[in-house]
Amino acid sequence: MIKHLLSINQLSREDILKVLDTAESFREVGTRVIKKVPALRGRTVVNLFYENSTRTRTSFELAAKRLSADVINFSTSGSSVSKGESLKDTALTLQAMGADAIVIRHSSSGAPYTLTKWVDASVLNAGDGTHEHPTQALLDLFTIREHFPAFEGLRIAIVGDVRHSRVARSLTFAMSKMGGEVTLVGPPTLIPPEAPAWGAQVSHDLDGALPKLDVCYMLRVQRERQRQQFFPSVREYARLFGLSRARADAMPESAVIMHPGPMNRGVEIASDVADLPRAVITDQVTNGIAVRMSLLYLVLGGDRSRASDEDIEEARSA
Repeated sequence: MIKHLLSINQLSREDILKVLDTAESFREVGTRVIKKVPALRGRTVVNLFYENSTRTRTSFELAAKRLSADVINFSTSGSSVSKGESLKDTALTLQAMGADAIVIRHSSSGAPYTLTKWVDASVLNAGDGTHEHPTQALLDLFTIREHFPAFEGLRIAIVGDVRHSRVARSLTFAMSKMGGEVTLVGPPTLIPPEAPAWGAQVSHDLDGALPKLDVCYMLRVQRERQRQQFFPSVREYARLFGLSRARADAMPESAVIMHPGPMNRGVEIASDVADLPRAVITDQVTNGIAVRMSLLYLVLGGDRSRASDEDIEEARSA
């Protein structure tokens, strides 16, 4: 495995399968009475979050703690950052504290890459600007693999605010790498011009795409990242691109519905659709812990280039 995870494009197909297979081994830890293994005992993981994200931060925190690592949660509010400390000075402080891994979420694209220049610790990108969110893509692949025998030929539509979504970028790159067929669906104003270069098709017709899908992946409308009006109204958006019950019924019976969360119920997805058995949104959250355990283990484990089956079995049986 690589030292830093900044983009899904750093990983080969074999690397992705290694992450998913290792996550499968660690998922059982979450079912135990004592949800801990000693795999990263003595290591320190820092969650450096310049953007709020309870879901992602908590997932990384649980993953590190279940591996017996020491965890430091560093948020900008109430810290030196709120007093004007730069990212570089914060990085040098964490370096001096002996952090082994830094999980960073930042509003500026490229911030995780910049961080790698100042620290010896492994850096994991938990979302940077509108660039990427690679760990979300990996947990999504893990969830998809639970429902389908192979990625090759799977048809997935990523629907909604693609322009502002780092999740859409990472998942498109990952699915294309694994042999899936990705269609980006949304209003023209929310599909960036460069989207076809990601290896995906582009459509503005959700109803035409639904009957052919294996996975319908709904994106949150990210109003906090929009500096201008990209559609006339929320009601208009929900009418044209929201996943209603009628639209969900138009999908094949085997198709699943996904969402990276948090959801805007009644906007991109109807409330009753979000609660359907075929909606695997809570499974994504559960699987996120196992996948992030896998990543931390592979990045910080004894041998960075290879995590042996013996190591994993020892961790599971401890």
